[in-house]
Amino acid sequence: MNTITVEELKARMDKGEDVHLLDVREPHERTDFNIGGRHVPLGRIQTMQYDDLEDWKDKEIIIYCRSGNRSGIAGLFMEQTGFKNTVNLKGGMLAWQEKFGSSK
Repeated sequence: MNTITVEELKARMDKGEDVHLLDVREPHERTDFNIGGRHVPLGRIQTMQYDDLEDWKDKEIIIYCRSGNRSGIAGLFMEQTGFKNTVNLKGGMLAWQEKFGSSK
């Protein structure tokens, strides 16, 4: 699995690139702050309850969580089930908010 920094991701988003974001945090964490994308908590990924992501199977998926740990687990699991290009956001939303505050 590859990684991406918050600076690299923000630059891509600012350019208007079509990025496929996957938030694997719990619903209450997403309510507090998120940068968009689809929401599938890690527990659903670990139990293979993510049919709604099948259209992304061959695309680059940038996965994020609070700190980068759960998103790393999610990415490895998804790779084992056939996803081709998972990318973990290093430092997660903690790094994003430290660098950019609460803005997208």
